[in-house]
Amino acid sequence: MVANKPRVIVTRKLPDVIETRMMELFDVQLNLDDKPMSVPELISAAQSADVLVPTLTDKIDSEILEEAGEQLKLIANYGMGVDHIDLKYAQKMKTIVTNTPDALTEDTADMTMALILVVPRRLSEGVKLLRSGSWKGWSPTGMLGSRIFGKRLGIVGMGRIGQAVAQRAKGFGLAIHYHNRHQLHVDIENKLEATFWESLDQMLARMDFISINCPHTPATYHLLSSRRLKLLQSHAVIINTSRGEVIDETALTKMLVGGEIAGAGLDVFENEPAVNKKLLVMDNVVLLPHMGSATVEGRIDMGEKVLINIKTFVDGHNPPDRVFLDFP
Repeated sequence: MVANKPRVIVTRKLPDVIETRMMELFDVQLNLDDKPMSVPELISAAQSADVLVPTLTDKIDSEILEEAGEQLKLIANYGMGVDHIDLKYAQKMKTIVTNTPDALTEDTADMTMALILVVPRRLSEGVKLLRSGSWKGWSPTGMLGSRIFGKRLGIVGMGRIGQAVAQRAKGFGLAIHYHNRHQLHVDIENKLEATFWESLDQMLARMDFISINCPHTPATYHLLSSRRLKLLQSHAVIINTSRGEVIDETALTKMLVGGEIAGAGLDVFENEPAVNKKLLVMDNVVLLPHMGSATVEGRIDMGEKVLINIKTFVDGHNPPDRVFLDFP
């Protein structure tokens, strides 16, 4: 690898300011038309790049990595989630993987809180009613929703984003509960006034709202399985701004259709970009096109972290956002 000008291939269109800085620092191949790369194109990129900069839409699996040249030493992911990258195989190939933590924490927490507000207050239904021209004016029983103040929020995954959600929700008068692999330090719990549940099952059965904020890993695939979803109370609302694979979407859809739970706010889906057609027509479900971190500031912050990770690596140091295997 050339020390000062490594060959960097970017798989999608990034903010102009980030691409410009990349061009100044590295020998860069950009994707100006933003068309997702095919498998053969990803293989070709892996065979010629010193550094590959993929996004969540690029599946960097063993097939890609096996064909990669020995020169590929760094996969600087543009995004926090790395479930689309085969970390085990990358480790086997001695290829470092980095991500962009923190850059999207506040934006994703904002979107989570927005969905917590929108679903029970039926805001999307209200917009639809107005735009259709069907609204006949105010009435005492018209468009009644449910308040969130005084309700219980169960957060699944209390990392950076989960804690940011808790801070916001606390301000809206929600009681904070959480399930996590490890209990938080008592000082953090006290600050958030958060109650820890070692048993996810026990927490799910007692909450009014559930927010999914854990990453997708082999251990969290369908963490909210059909069995666990059936533990929810009938008035419960589920929010997912993490990854669609964490929830059994087929089981969730069936329960929503059957009125077994009150509603859902989903920014991610199990088979993106495909969405279950039954979800598309349900009034008690708010659907968004994976835009939880979609702010100008957030995308630039992500790009700056990618730049820092690459530059640090090129300078012979350990990248600050290196991803390590934390599951078998």
